[in-house]
Amino acid sequence: MIQQMTDNPDIFICPACGGSIKTAGNKIECLQCHNQYQIEDGIPLLFESNESDGSERNVTALIKSFYEETPFPNYENLENVGDLIQKAKRGVFARLLNDQIPFNIRILEVGCGTGQMSNFFGASQRYVFGTDICLNSLKLAQQFKKRNNLQRVGFYQMNLFRPIFRDESFSLVICNGVLHHTSDPFAGFQSIARFVKKGGHILIGLYNKYGRCSNDLRRFLFKISNNRFKFLDSRLRDKTINDIRKLTWFRDQYKNPHESKHTFGEVLRWFEETGFTFVSSIPRTKAFETFSENEKLFNPASCGSRFDLFITQARLLLALNNEGGFFIMIGRKKF
Repeated sequence: MIQQMTDNPDIFICPACGGSIKTAGNKIECLQCHNQYQIEDGIPLLFESNESDGSERNVTALIKSFYEETPFPNYENLENVGDLIQKAKRGVFARLLNDQIPFNIRILEVGCGTGQMSNFFGASQRYVFGTDICLNSLKLAQQFKKRNNLQRVGFYQMNLFRPIFRDESFSLVICNGVLHHTSDPFAGFQSIARFVKKGGHILIGLYNKYGRCSNDLRRFLFKISNNRFKFLDSRLRDKTINDIRKLTWFRDQYKNPHESKHTFGEVLRWFEETGFTFVSSIPRTKAFETFSENEKLFNPASCGSRFDLFITQARLLLALNNEGGFFIMIGRKKF
């Protein structure tokens, strides 16, 4: 029996038909279509494909296979919650989130990977639901959860295009570095945006169309040189990073079978079309404003003008160390 599903029966649905589901022993059954799903190592296997087996390019299957082979990130040198908290707090973003997200709320992390963020928030008095398409990644997350007795966290195998949750079930939905690896990022955003309660927040992280250019150039050079010139990536030449972490970073950044790039203006349109208002972003969308280590992530800020967005993205293009052209935007669902 999965305790988190037992404690929250009202929020779960069948990924095939949207009907109510029940747990019985080591199985989950839909009360409407009677589909049955297994539970493996405490992880409900609720993945349903959204693309036909005969499709010429099944992006979901490609990405699922890629991350099953190389789960990212790994838990090397993270034995307990203390280690995880120390690692998370070394990053400004994770520390700010942890300090500013309320306690005792439901959080959904879509595309949680190996669940490090989910386990981090679950250790801090939040009810966290982590989903991913890759079972190998989820098993690493589950192992850490069990080893550290994190009762408020649960992990589920789910395709974000075939959701397992009812609308408006979560105060915060996080989808960081996921949508740009899907066949239709906007449709994926629409799918997960439904989970947010009115007045709740959504946080998404994507590759920027302009900030990603330097990464694309390195990808091209690696491809034509048989993976030489790795010194061009600052992480790959950092002597404090071990070989396993470098390998997973290299594969994720330069060997991923599918990725798309996006702009601040595009995401602002996503927010508008799905009933969200812009709250804040990393980097700041206003030209020449810098991101502070004491930033209030959930305090509404101006999204700026077209000129502001142009300057901000130009700075991403010119930055030598821009985290792979990654940007984050936070929106609030209208009442």
